Amino acid sequence: MGLSARIRTKDGWALPHAVVTVTDMTGAQVLRAEADDEGAVHDAVALTPGPYVVIVTAVGYAPTASTAMVTASGRADVGTVVLARQGGAELPPPGPWTIDPMHSSVAAVAQHLGISSVHGRFTEFGGRIEIAQDVEKSRVEAVIKASSIDTGNGMRDGHLKTPDFLDVEKYPEITYRSTGVEPAGSDRWTVHGELTLHGVVRQVDLDLSYLGTGADPWGGTRAAFRATTELKREDFAMNYNQVVQAGISAIGTTLKVELDIQAVQGDALPQV
Repeated sequence: MGLSARIRTKDGWALPHAVVTVTDMTGAQVLRAEADDEGAVHDAVALTPGPYVVIVTAVGYAPTASTAMVTASGRADVGTVVLARQGGAELPPPGPWTIDPMHSSVAAVAQHLGISSVHGRFTEFGGRIEIAQDVEKSRVEAVIKASSIDTGNGMRDGHLKTPDFLDVEKYPEITYRSTGVEPAGSDRWTVHGELTLHGVVRQVDLDLSYLGTGADPWGGTRAAFRATTELKREDFAMNYNQVVQAGISAIGTTLKVELDIQAVQGDALPQV
């Protein structure tokens, strides 16, 4: 007897603490139940046979309403109800996620001699993502070891570590801390935050795409993101600008930053 339902996100995640409200056709409430930790609702109260309206709500998600028919047994199985993020924007389930540097990359591209590009990456970094129930209150923190810069050229890497650029002895860490998140599309977000680089703190926005979630071979769950931004070297007091000929700089003043991130659900990475 009673009502049963399963509440899920678009990605198939359980939505604990979603609320199911049942009204009769006059709009009078006859039942209200809360989903358990598995997103399931089981209420044993028998309902009078006939049609009812089932309304499902959850913080941060768009509500849904549908009609259910209660049988002569007093039972109604609503089945699986899928809720979309408010505004249509999706992110992983709430809670902590730990960035996995072994399956992520932090890269930057700069123009070289005005005709080609130099690609570099940082090989040592880590961070944490906290997805809030109210998604716009989610947080991101990341730390990069400045001396781990790798452009595939030892002489160039050595120069990038000097006071002309990163000055890794004086500023060993590059940090990013978010200050806000807002939707920019169905699977796109703008992350507002503060980047500390070369001893200078600047507001930097990331254009973030959420690529989805899935199980990994070690029994965990992973979420994938891609983010980009552009930085101007002069904003971070890196003004080295050798001119080789006819006003052409050896290294461009704008850096395009590209982040491909995998994060593991939980407070720590799995031991593999």
